[in-house]
This record gives sequence, structure tokens and C-alpha cells, in this order.
Amino acid sequence: MQRIRINAGQIGLVYRTSGGYKRVITEGVYWIFPYEQVVKYDLAKPFYPSIDLNVLLRDERLAEHLMIVEVRDNELALQYEDGRFKAVLTTGKHAFWKGLIEYSFVKVDLSKIEITEAVDLLSIKRKELVPYVRMLTVESYEKGVLFVDGKVERVVGPGDYYFWKNAQELLVRKADMRQLQLEISGQEILTKDKAALRINFYTQYKVVDVEKAVVDNKDYEKQLYIFMQFALREYIGQLTLDELLESKESISAYVKEALVEKASELGVEIKGCGVRDIILPGDMKEIMNQVLVAQKQAQANVITRREETASTRSLLNTAKLMEDNAMLFKLKEMEYVEKIADKIGEITVTGNGQIVDQLRSIFTPGTR
Repeated sequence: MQRIRINAGQIGLVYRTSGGYKRVITEGVYWIFPYEQVVKYDLAKPFYPSIDLNVLLRDERLAEHLMIVEVRDNELALQYEDGRFKAVLTTGKHAFWKGLIEYSFVKVDLSKIEITEAVDLLSIKRKELVPYVRMLTVESYEKGVLFVDGKVERVVGPGDYYFWKNAQELLVRKADMRQLQLEISGQEILTKDKAALRINFYTQYKVVDVEKAVVDNKDYEKQLYIFMQFALREYIGQLTLDELLESKESISAYVKEALVEKASELGVEIKGCGVRDIILPGDMKEIMNQVLVAQKQAQANVITRREETASTRSLLNTAKLMEDNAMLFKLKEMEYVEKIADKIGEITVTGNGQIVDQLRSIFTPGTR
């Protein structure tokens, strides 16, 4: 006979040396026969038997010490020990010892994608569960449409979404819900009088119906861009270059009005439109500059002629006054003499005294 001790926190299974199971023994001291052997198990650990579990469970006394968890196909079982997440159990039959640790289990149905079970977020993010979970993120400025196997499931707002990983295809198509700007740069357009020009134009818009934008329409931004092009061509094509340059502020109003209804079908609201630049080709620029120079030159000529006329009229009025007033004539004469004297730096006199008399007669006031 052989003496065997089973300590606290242990349990023993007695087997024949030939391999057959006989009985279970709990804490205490036992004598066993030479043809028997004892396998000890730790009650704090799961039970992994050396023979088929179904055979052992025929022993009702052993079955009383075991908790059996059966996980079917398309299922998982989340194992908790004393309320703390411990492991993930996959398909099969799992056995745990009773008495030392309080076990609890949450069954998960993998045939559906929604996580409806009472599983907290911390458990979902544990590395043991990560292989069975897929996460989709929608940013704070986005909205998305959830597709399951190609069918629309629902609209989702900002946040992180967790789903069970299975054979179903899962996809979220997202749209930016902020105010956005779409630009047309260097668009070449012909005016009514066949003048080629390039225009830079922008439209500010915002997605207001994400389902229309990403489900009912494909590439809604490209469609909006094309609608902008058509509206610009339609408006500019009915104006001459001069008319366009005079009323270029009206382009944005026309394009916005033309886009509102079409944008609504795309799930988009138009916030504003504007012309950034109108660029003329090189030869057209040169012609426009020549026209501008000619216009300015003509304006300058008009102003010059106006000033000349005013000056002549002033001289005529002065002459009439001097004709009627001899003293005024002499004062005007002295004024001009003074101006001449200011210009003279040196006077050289030659000849007889007649020259001096002449100068005196010029610079000395007297009567005629």
C-alpha cells in the first residue's frame, strides 16, 4: 500500500496503472494499492483530463466537483474569474473545478455582427479577444453609412464601433460633414464673341444628407464639380467679353442658383460661390492694355484742351481790362519786367548813353 496526501486546494483522480479511471479523492490522507496511481490537480486551474472527459463525467461524485462549459460552433465563451476577465473559450467542452474560484461565463453568438452581450469595453480591447472583434472608427467631423454584406444597415455618427468578426462583410462609407470648398482652376471657356479666357472659381458646400451622398450617388464631389463646370460654361457663353468684365460679380450668383437644386439631389447644401480670377490670354491682354492706354490718352487730351481754353479765355479777359485801363497795362508791364530781371544775372552795357536811357525807360515807371 502507498500513502498519498491531498493538500488544500488540490483534488486527486485515482487511475489503475493499466489506465482505467477509478474514483476521485479530495483533501486528506489516503492509502492506495500498488496497481493504482493518483494524478493531482490544482483547483485554481482549469481541468485538462488525460482521458475523454465524457468518460470521467459518468462518475457523479466527480461531476459534482466540476463546472462544465460547452461552446458550440459559431460561439465563444468569455471566462471570468472572481469577476475579472480571464480567457476566451472556443468551440468544445471545457471543465473547471468548483469551490476555490468563482467562475462566470458570457456566451457570444458569432453568427451575428452586433455585440449585444454584456461585454464591457475593456474586455473587448483585451488581446485575448482582439482576434474575434473588428473595429470601425468614424471621426468627430464625419458621418458614415454602415453596410452589411453590401446592404445598408444604418447611419452611424462619430465614435468607435465594435462588431464580432465572422463571414459577413462589413463596411462603413464615410462623408466629411464640415464645410468644404471645391475649386475649378484655370478652366478655359469661350465667351459669346469667341474670346478665350481662363477662370478660377470656387464653391463652398456642406454634406447634409450622408445617405444621399454615399448611397444614392457615386462620387458626389466629382458630380458637383461637373455641375459647376456646366453652369460656368452656360453663363459665360451667353456674354461677350466686355459684358462679362462689367458684370463678373453676377457669375457667382448665377452658378449658386444653378447648383442649389442639383446639389440637393447629391445630399449637399451650397453655402457660397465666387470668382477668384479671370485670366485673359497674352494677346488679349495686350489689346486690352492698348485700349486702356488709348482711353487714358483721350481723357488726357480732353483735359489739356479744357485747360488751354480756360487759359486763353483768361488772357482775353486780361487784355480787355488792360485796353480800358492804362495803369493796369503799365502794372502788367512792370510785372513781366520783374520776371525778366529775376532771370538776369549780369548786364554788360556798351555804346553811348542811349542804351542807359533805354534801360531806364524800361525799368522806371513813367507815362507813355
